[in-house]
Amino acid sequence: MGGDFAPRNNIAGAFEALRDAHDRVEIIFVGRETLIKDALKEFPVAGATAGYSIVDAPDIIDMHDERAASVRKKKNSSIAIGLNLQKEGKADAFLSAGHTGAVMSATTLILGRIEGVARPTIGTFFPTERGVCLLLDAGANVDCKPQHLYEFGVMGSIYVHQMLGLATPTVGLLNVGEEESKGTEAVREAFALFKSGKVNFIGNVEGRDILQGGADVIVCDGFTGNVILKFGESVPGFMKSVIGKHVKKNPLAMLLSGFIRGTLRSALKSMDYEEFGGVPILGVNGTSMIGHGKSTPKAIRNMILAAESMVKKNINGRIREALAT
Repeated sequence: MGGDFAPRNNIAGAFEALRDAHDRVEIIFVGRETLIKDALKEFPVAGATAGYSIVDAPDIIDMHDERAASVRKKKNSSIAIGLNLQKEGKADAFLSAGHTGAVMSATTLILGRIEGVARPTIGTFFPTERGVCLLLDAGANVDCKPQHLYEFGVMGSIYVHQMLGLATPTVGLLNVGEEESKGTEAVREAFALFKSGKVNFIGNVEGRDILQGGADVIVCDGFTGNVILKFGESVPGFMKSVIGKHVKKNPLAMLLSGFIRGTLRSALKSMDYEEFGGVPILGVNGTSMIGHGKSTPKAIRNMILAAESMVKKNINGRIREALAT
């Protein structure tokens, strides 16, 4: 039931994933059964597909609900019931495009933290000149202690290694300068932890290093990370708007715009949230992913397929092993 266009977009994206996954996945739609069945009428494939089921969840957590209280008060929400299905072994992953804070709180409360993880985190991919990098925390933890930042780096390094196939991912600590003495007290203490840790730490990195590919994993607190994330999401639309205005002023550019439109679309594709679908919650006993509130069917599809990959590669299990040693 989560997202601005639920349940329609969630159902449409799920059917796209079922089509592309070729029987590798099964979908459980969790939410108000009557609304789900009404939405299913729009999809002719629904009557002929055995790849989905419905679990009724009468409560809905909306964006105005307080994150922690909503989980306790609305125990029959799609978030609570969906995560309990995973805890009970009836599902392998949980996905939502709903209330980020509620999903984060419920995931931590219901699935529990991996031993050795003080705070689970969410990360997001950013395009770089060399490919992509993972930035975390992307908004789950506004205030972070040095140990939290170090754990983010460990978890992010494992995630990038498994999902992107990088042998020894580089880890950078986001700061206002490269010098070890720069930054807040928490960042300086985190620097010391990284220096003595087992990740491939390359030191402090600055904001300009994100898109330049200065590190494969970039660590920061959730306040900073969320500001960067929201700014990054605005870039493709801004670029299209600015270029469109200039094209209209120049007849030659307008003539050539048809030829360059495809190139521009490809260039900005890597900054489109739809390509990655959602962000994983790292550090919990299970697989939970959060999608954008305005998620399209394409974004939902990609989030489902990313969750499938996380389950098969046992990402959080590998995090557990790394922190245990």
